[in-house]
Amino acid sequence: MARTITFNKLREIKNQLPEGSVHAIAEKLGIEVQSVRNYFGGTDYDAGTGMGIHVEPGPDGGFVTLEDTTILDMALEILAGQGK
Repeated sequence: MARTITFNKLREIKNQLPEGSVHAIAEKLGIEVQSVRNYFGGTDYDAGTGMGIHVEPGPDGGFVTLEDTTILDMALEILAGQGK
């Protein structure tokens, strides 16, 4: 199911992740690390693929619609385990 959040909130979640979390998510899902970074707003498509996000202009960096929330859900689980 798709989910919409602000771009700034998506980046905030990524920035709060402990060192190595992006690599751990990529490894668990069997995808490129850069693809996980692209999910969180990166744009290096030579080293990774787009991950089904759509950005629309708006306040707080715009609105991001995530077609698949698996990566976001994993990131939130990591943060919950950290007490954040």
